[in-house]
Amino acid sequence: MNGAIQITLSWHDWLNLFGHYLLLSLMSIGGAISTTSEMHRFLVEQHGWLTQAQFNESIALAQAAPGPNVLFVALMGWKVGMNAGSTAAAVLGVATTMIGILLPSTIFTYQVAQWGHRNRELRAVRAFKQGMAPVVIALLLSTSWILASSAGAGAEHWPLWLLALASCIVIWRTKLHLLWVLGAGALLGALGYV
Repeated sequence: MNGAIQITLSWHDWLNLFGHYLLLSLMSIGGAISTTSEMHRFLVEQHGWLTQAQFNESIALAQAAPGPNVLFVALMGWKVGMNAGSTAAAVLGVATTMIGILLPSTIFTYQVAQWGHRNRELRAVRAFKQGMAPVVIALLLSTSWILASSAGAGAEHWPLWLLALASCIVIWRTKLHLLWVLGAGALLGALGYV
C-alpha cells in the first residue's frame, strides 16, 4: 500500500471514529462529500490515522469509480483499518465509517422527506429548500479547497485553475454532458497542459 503508516487503534478509537461519522452524517447536507474538510481534519490532522496521500486517493478513486460517491467513506475506513495492520481491521473500518455516515442521515432524510412532501406548499418548506442551496455550494467549495491546497496547486498552477473555472462555466451555462467536460480535462492533463 502506497504511503501506508502503522497505527494502533483501541476499542475507544473505533467508537470515536464511529461517533464522529454519526455526527458527520447529520452535517452532510449535499452528500457525504460536503463533509470531507472535517474528515480531513479528524483523520489526517488530528489523529494521523491517514496520510494526506491516502486521503486524496480515497476520494479520487471513489469519484472515478462507477456507483455512489459515498464510496470514498468506505475507502477511508478501509485504509484506516489497513494502517491498523489487518484485513479484519479494514473490514471493521469500512463497517464503522459506512454505518456511521449512512444511518442517521438515512433515517432523518426519510422522515423529513415524508413531512416535506406532505407540506410542500408551505412557504417555510419552499424557503428552506431554496436557502439550503448556498450552504451546499459552500460545503462543496470547502472540499475543493482542501483537495487543491493539499496537492500544492497554488498560483503557479494557473492553467489548472483556469481549466476549473472554464469547466464550471461550461457546466453552468450549457447543456453539454459532464462526461465531455471530464474527458476534455483528462485529455488536457494527458497532453501535459494542466
